[in-house]
Amino acid sequence: MCIFCKIVAGEVPSNKVLENEEFLAFHDINPKAPIHILIIPKQHIKDFQSTPPEVMAKMTPFIQEVAKLLELDKTGYRLIVNNGKDGGQEVMHLHFHLLGGAKLEWPQLAPLEEAKKYV
Repeated sequence: MCIFCKIVAGEVPSNKVLENEEFLAFHDINPKAPIHILIIPKQHIKDFQSTPPEVMAKMTPFIQEVAKLLELDKTGYRLIVNNGKDGGQEVMHLHFHLLGGAKLEWPQLAPLEEAKKYV
């Protein structure tokens, strides 16, 4: 069982922000911004690429509700999903990072030499 499934099952504690029957939002234990929330489906889905469209149709309003609850809808936020090893996904359970609470920078994501290969 992955760490996020253990959080959903109540076996691992989390600082919850919002929860419903299908989704859970909680504070990241290693924040990269003043507000850093992880948003997951309670159902184990490996990654974004394998996510059924019906799940995203329900997850989108949940994510928007979290942003509104934290008043990030007024100031702005970044929503990130890492997909697969090269995309930076560390936990193989679909999760979105909701970051806000400050003006966020956009650091270089890959060495420039690597990026130029694709231009």
